[in-house]
Amino acid sequence: MLQLNYIRENKDVVVERLAVKNFKAESLVEELIQLDESRRKIQNESDAIAAEANAAAKQIGDLMRQGKKEEAEAVKSQSSGYKEQVKLLTDKLAGVELDLHEKLVQLPNLPHESVPQGNSAEDNEVVLTWGDIPTLTDKALPHWELLTKYGIVDLELGVKVTGAGFPVYKGKGARLQRALINFFLDEAAAAGYHEVQVPILVNEASAFATGQLPDKEGQMYHVGGDDMYLIPTAEVPVTNLYRDVIVKAEEFPIKHSAYTPCFRREAGSYGAHVRGLNRLHQFDKVETVQIVHPDHSYDVIEEMSLYIQHLLQKLELPYRVLRLCGGDMSFTSALTYDMEVFSAAQQRWLEVSSVSNFETYQSNRLKVRFKNTDGKMQLAHTLNGSALALPRIVASILENNQTEKGVRIPAVLVPYTGFEWID
Repeated sequence: MLQLNYIRENKDVVVERLAVKNFKAESLVEELIQLDESRRKIQNESDAIAAEANAAAKQIGDLMRQGKKEEAEAVKSQSSGYKEQVKLLTDKLAGVELDLHEKLVQLPNLPHESVPQGNSAEDNEVVLTWGDIPTLTDKALPHWELLTKYGIVDLELGVKVTGAGFPVYKGKGARLQRALINFFLDEAAAAGYHEVQVPILVNEASAFATGQLPDKEGQMYHVGGDDMYLIPTAEVPVTNLYRDVIVKAEEFPIKHSAYTPCFRREAGSYGAHVRGLNRLHQFDKVETVQIVHPDHSYDVIEEMSLYIQHLLQKLELPYRVLRLCGGDMSFTSALTYDMEVFSAAQQRWLEVSSVSNFETYQSNRLKVRFKNTDGKMQLAHTLNGSALALPRIVASILENNQTEKGVRIPAVLVPYTGFEWID
């Protein structure tokens, strides 16, 4: 959530920057400024009447101690309306503040100045590419056929038990999942991330704090009886560990990793690009989260990008890094890098990770603060990165490493899987 004082003092900048996200903010910004002016006026009026009421109460007390009962009663009569006036103004102020809040949460985060203009994924900027694209034989299969051929994932059984998008992993497929999770967690620990195990259900306050609500409620699974949400990413519960917390500046950077299953409705997704493991409703992911000093967050996002690239290099997967354009960025992000792995059998790039800097957008909702060198409270910056989401990693490993003998497991995973081949 943007800070109101920043909007008020930088109206033109807010409108200009949000235009990069193709968001027309001018009328909403004007409404916010007008509502803020009304709020300030009502607050000042209420404070003035409250001050008069306090002065009258003191005067009445002094007169009563002096034995001037009649004069005290006269002052009491004159000031009798103060309480009702304050109540009316308080109710009016609450209504204005509610309207102000409802409009404020409609504004996306401001994109960083490095974010390119654009409307869709086609306008994203390719920052770098790494690795050689595998050349497969004419007999090469897409991963959904390999899943069936080797009996490692049963999509139809998942449909029977739950529905489409809820696969059942079997045998070496299940062991590969567990191997990847442990590999990613071990790598995160080596990189200084403190592992946490968190709930996979969150309350509305947590979903709001990280920006899933009110922007993405249509993509989340809602447990209506208890008014909770299944998490779309571990970012939500991990970041919320610090909701309403004043952290110490010397604790920065705060680094956490967490493995969780993730749940996304993926409403409106259809077509060939969702086949097999390409897009699921339930999937496993290891997430990395950092809470940092604002002066260092753009160094940190580069560091997180390099860390995720290091994982892909160890897995021997060719990848590219994209800087997302304004039209393809999330509501909450100031800057996002996507990492895409090349899927040789599908002949296309598959997104496997996003790393984002939210600056103060989340921390303003979370109220994650610290005391700066001047002793004043300041909002921290929050960042997160998928390190990594498993389904498309598995799909790419299967497709890119298939041979006539079977599927070769990347060497770095063999100590975790206990086998070198899926055959």
